[in-house]
Amino acid sequence: MSARPPAVLAIDVGSTSTKAGLVGLDGTILASARSTYPLGAAELGRAEQDPETWWGAIVEVAGELVQGHAGEVVAIAVDGHGPTLTAVDENGRPTRPAITWLDARAATELAELTAATGLRGWALGVLPPALWVERHEPAVAAATRWYLNTWEFITLRLTGHAATTLVPGQRLPADQGVAALGFPAAKIAHPVAPGEVVGGLVPAAAAALGLPAGLPVVAGVVDAFASFHGAGLLAPGDAVDTGGGSGGFGVYWPEPVEAAGSFCTPAPLPGLHVVGGAMAATGRALDWFRDDVLGVAVSTERLLAEAAGAPPGAGGLLFLPYLAGERSPIWDPRARGAFAGLTLGHGRGHLARAILEAAALAIRHVAGPVLAAGVTVGEMRVCGGPARDVTWNQIKADITGFTVAVPHALETAVVGSGILGAVGIGAHPDLASAIRAMTRIDLWLQPRPELRETYDALFEGYVALHRAIAPILEPLADRRTADVVAAI
Repeated sequence: MSARPPAVLAIDVGSTSTKAGLVGLDGTILASARSTYPLGAAELGRAEQDPETWWGAIVEVAGELVQGHAGEVVAIAVDGHGPTLTAVDENGRPTRPAITWLDARAATELAELTAATGLRGWALGVLPPALWVERHEPAVAAATRWYLNTWEFITLRLTGHAATTLVPGQRLPADQGVAALGFPAAKIAHPVAPGEVVGGLVPAAAAALGLPAGLPVVAGVVDAFASFHGAGLLAPGDAVDTGGGSGGFGVYWPEPVEAAGSFCTPAPLPGLHVVGGAMAATGRALDWFRDDVLGVAVSTERLLAEAAGAPPGAGGLLFLPYLAGERSPIWDPRARGAFAGLTLGHGRGHLARAILEAAALAIRHVAGPVLAAGVTVGEMRVCGGPARDVTWNQIKADITGFTVAVPHALETAVVGSGILGAVGIGAHPDLASAIRAMTRIDLWLQPRPELRETYDALFEGYVALHRAIAPILEPLADRRTADVVAAI
């Protein structure tokens, strides 16, 4: 029997599931596993999750992969959803539920920190909710030693070491003059670079995962940045649709860019910045429609096939995917979803197609100000489950006008963490070399010019619709519907 190939245990902690893979040093996913869980919310504007849920899921998927004997684990790397605040005590145990990226309570702190630092969105990381905790939950704050993100919390559990991942060009919050706002800089752990070995796997974690103690654990990144690596982004103009439950768009550029409704932060590669935005629920809208609206035994594949049979523009039907408020580019936690233009002539396939088109319209909405600021997009790589469907990929090309590139491995966050792990143990000389060696594109799709007029009109309606209905729906948003939001 031949020896098992070396592999990185690459773990992607998502909002509603943890995915993991044994990623070979050439980028091949030798085996994969997934464990799902709910994302709870107590009331409107609040979205919390028990961090121990992530650990339980990791133990489950790691056990499945290790027992499968597809590869010999030589390193571990973790990415995760964010910014999601995980407050822990000196023993690394959570002092409160995690405040997820869907939570909107720290809007005041976000505005104050933006004014104090000049940073926005992702660039501020978990600082806004951490400042909210310091101000509103003094007992929790007193018990908290570290404010971490998802992947940093898991890395602490794996190694016993608290560390904050900073990409090249990023600075610690303490350097941004936030002390005057009342934030204790000592609760931010010491910085490490992505791909740096944080420590060895501690015995307790090793026993839980079925792996040897001392195994190198490498510093990870937010799931979007992991997807950038796994999708093969390397140069200015390389763009990505991050897929996943929330959805997002980002493009690399050699200098900072100011674009309305977008963030700009140092990229996870030296000498580059990433500009773009993250949405709230474009990736989960089809699942919501399938499970919570239809409530019948219809598969995602069937819905996608029916959507493919509906005409471009869905017969004049528009969908706003603001099922959990919206982040980029409107930054309105009170925004609500809607179908507009319904007639008796519309069927299930039309509604499904409108949902697919809305995900692409949201990308175009974020990308518009970025392009207006002078950024050019060479091609956009697509990631995650939605990228498995050629119709959805073609819709994204047609609506955005971008060439869409489909990577060989669609679980790009898992591959991206595998890349970081491979760099951490010296399997590749640097991050760029690892990305080139461990990723490839299987298919390119070009936008169809004959659909441009249809989709230009649809986009105009998409942008106008929220402005038109927001004044009507906003008073209704004051009603606290915890039973609905708890399903998020």
